[in-house]
Amino acid sequence: MEKNAKIYVAGHRGMVGSAIVRELERQGYTNIITRTHKELDLTRQDQVEEFFAKEKPEYVFLAAAKVGGIMGNATAKADFMYDNMILEMNVIHAAWQNGCKKLEFLGSSCIYPRMAPQPMTEKVLLTSELEKTNEAYALAKISGLKYCEYLNGQYGTDYISVMPTNLYGPNDNYHPEHSHVLPALIRRFHEAKEQNLPFVTCWGDGSPLREFLYVDDLANLCVFLMNNYSGDETVNAGTGKELTIKELTEKVAKIVGYEGEIRWDSTKPNGTPRKLLDVSKATNLGWTYKTELDEGIKLTYEDFLNNPMRAER
Repeated sequence: MEKNAKIYVAGHRGMVGSAIVRELERQGYTNIITRTHKELDLTRQDQVEEFFAKEKPEYVFLAAAKVGGIMGNATAKADFMYDNMILEMNVIHAAWQNGCKKLEFLGSSCIYPRMAPQPMTEKVLLTSELEKTNEAYALAKISGLKYCEYLNGQYGTDYISVMPTNLYGPNDNYHPEHSHVLPALIRRFHEAKEQNLPFVTCWGDGSPLREFLYVDDLANLCVFLMNNYSGDETVNAGTGKELTIKELTEKVAKIVGYEGEIRWDSTKPNGTPRKLLDVSKATNLGWTYKTELDEGIKLTYEDFLNNPMRAER
């Protein structure tokens, strides 16, 4: 990408999109286009087509998505599927119609089968059934990456996709019911510390294994891939390291400063037993992550403390 190329970041107010904007600015890109949801509703095909016809962005980072944790994914499947699928198709199709040079689609590691061999390579996609608790979201993301692949094959486009592991960092969603596990734990332990609660109850039994990537590291990879990778197959984005939810919970509690008891409610779902990405493809391309988990959690907790409006969402 040329430093003055017109670059559209879809979803610039979200955790991933805002990190991509920060990374682009850090690297000296000067012509970044953004639109708020009020200015451009990506689920409205007419608005998306009008925007692309007028602005003609040369490069697109598609980071916009309807996201949530286990509860959100399990209770609003229709909403998660419709909103994500329609906005993806609108943006990707409009980019193709208007001659976009390159598009990068951001997905999620939940696209891979529930019981995929670990660590999961990009090739295990669609080899067996998905995790039921986030199946709707996964199907929408699979559709987006496949549409990019099909456009490449049929029309010669240069559209790529990136599948991140569990993300966390600045501008995360700390909603008590609709957030992902790490920001949810930060809020829960912070409030428990403030209220001097004797214990905190967490979902499941703490046994699932998870991998976490700091969002600014993902943004760095996204820009790197836009400049250094072309191909139909997606690229995994992660650290290649994992820990149990129990270990993560204890780590967050320590960093936040909560000293009470941690209890587990085994009647609540665990989700996928293990989700570790094989990141050798990104490594072989010349990229590695920089932020270790302890440092990243500290930075994310600082973000939570310094952004009270996000804590209220």
